[in-house]
Amino acid sequence: MKKYLITLAIILATLWFSLTSFMNSVMANEYNKAVVANVIQNKVNGTNVDVSSLMEQELEKLAHQFALESITILQAYLPAILEGVAADMRLKADKEYKCALLEGSNIEDDCKD
Repeated sequence: MKKYLITLAIILATLWFSLTSFMNSVMANEYNKAVVANVIQNKVNGTNVDVSSLMEQELEKLAHQFALESITILQAYLPAILEGVAADMRLKADKEYKCALLEGSNIEDDCKD
């Protein structure tokens, strides 16, 4: 009886997960279907579709999605980027301090620009 309940729970969980995933994929395609249906309906009714405005809106939508993905990537790699910038700033500050200390001596060879 226990084994039957565990099997049933696994099957129901798998079914729920697959239906939820399917529902999300359907929602993602609904926008495209609605846009195409609207364009077709306007053509059938004889009204003109402003294709340039439609293309501009689609490009803005894609740019927004790209910006969101870029922010996510930057958020993931920001600590490494900041460490690299901080390391470069430390190297520059160390070189300037070293040159200031060695000013007027014979060891200024890497401080000359």
